[in-house]
Amino acid sequence: MKAFVVDKYRKKGALRLADVPEPELRDDDVLVRVHATAVNLLDSKVRDGEFKLILPYRPPFILGHDVAGIVVRVGPKVRRFKAGDKVYARPRDHRIGTFAEFIAMNETDVALKPENISMEEAATIPLVGLTAWQALVEVGKLKPRQKVFIQAGSGGVGTFAIQLAKHLGATVATTTSTKNVELVKSLGADVVIDYKTQDFEKILSGYDLVLHSQDTRTLEKSLRMLKPGGLLISISGPPDPEFAKELKLNLFLKLVMRVLSHGVRKKAKSLGVHFSFLFMRAEGQQLSEIASLIESGAIRPIVDKSFPFEKTADALAYVETGRAKGKVVIRVGE
Repeated sequence: MKAFVVDKYRKKGALRLADVPEPELRDDDVLVRVHATAVNLLDSKVRDGEFKLILPYRPPFILGHDVAGIVVRVGPKVRRFKAGDKVYARPRDHRIGTFAEFIAMNETDVALKPENISMEEAATIPLVGLTAWQALVEVGKLKPRQKVFIQAGSGGVGTFAIQLAKHLGATVATTTSTKNVELVKSLGADVVIDYKTQDFEKILSGYDLVLHSQDTRTLEKSLRMLKPGGLLISISGPPDPEFAKELKLNLFLKLVMRVLSHGVRKKAKSLGVHFSFLFMRAEGQQLSEIASLIESGAIRPIVDKSFPFEKTADALAYVETGRAKGKVVIRVGE
């Protein structure tokens, strides 16, 4: 099969289109013919080697974290899916590889695709949808009438998280550039901060929850706008000791995580608020619940651009510019 592979960890390194063997099917796997995949900044960071200490892929490896396609074969222990099912997924860490014509995934990572959207639209959902769900529902336990600040509202996670937070009954504030103000308002944002002309710290206060995806300076400002007992969930770091514990990292890496997050954890404690780092995980059951929300019309995919499979490298470069509104999708097969 055709696939785009990383031959060597390197910043802005080139992807190579290669002929590789079809993936082996384990007993509890489904083999999916990829119809569409999507690009995430995580793909860039994995290729650059930013996560190689905690996610050590051995080059050459296939990149890609989102998929929508059709099941072509199932392992003998699979009970939830059959050949012909239209599915979508974010394959689990250490088994990524959606920039390819086929991928094998554990059945628990997979869900039936929402019926009312296309394969291309479905491929944009898994990673950002699971990130938002795990942040707002699972960790943040967001409740009606609570106030949540979602940074970078026009990005992939932001466009999904705004809609999910509104569905949960929260009051939503977000940041975006001038040209995207109307987009985030259309998704349900109640308070929109134009970061080019406004400082969110001077406008927002007393918030219950922050979904942080920006730099360290923005993180410190965000901690100050939480009410006492409030929670900041960061998807951009720094990783904390709890994350190291979940991943069962070795003693050295646990110490590294503790040191990296010491400053922000100390700052949060002094302000009477809480800090948590989130690195989303694959979860088919949550994708099934997300599919129901999409089918009900509560959430809609936001697609910026679509690229053909042979232009996968161009799609990745476009996402790296930071200008994409919503998600960028790659058409792999019909």
